[in-house]
Amino acid sequence: MTRRHADREEAEINITPMLDIVFIMLIFFIVTASFTKEPGTVIQRPVAEQARALSNGTILIGIRPTNDIWMAKRHIDLREVRQMVERARAENPEGSVVVVADKGARIGTVTDVIDQVRLAGVEGVALSARKPGG
Repeated sequence: MTRRHADREEAEINITPMLDIVFIMLIFFIVTASFTKEPGTVIQRPVAEQARALSNGTILIGIRPTNDIWMAKRHIDLREVRQMVERARAENPEGSVVVVADKGARIGTVTDVIDQVRLAGVEGVALSARKPGG
């Protein structure tokens, strides 16, 4: 008596559709994520009792105590602020502008930077500060 072995087909799991979904989700998160561009310099922020966290400050402009202006990790001139803010707003129209001025920076420089930001079409400009003890 001969035994007959049935031809067994090995069960395979096709993971191609799962990989497609994973890549689509990855692309979605990359496209919808907003990245904060750091000013590129170390700044000692002033202390303020009314300081609060801002959730979507994506365009940071740093002003050092020597009144040097930094944006996107490079030193820029006051005349470049407007065009760089316009370019950054074109990339992310929902983002807000935060001016991170050192406590030793001149108020005139801070005012000039805020003026250039407003000329770029941004109405809401925030000044960065830290809470006492924080």
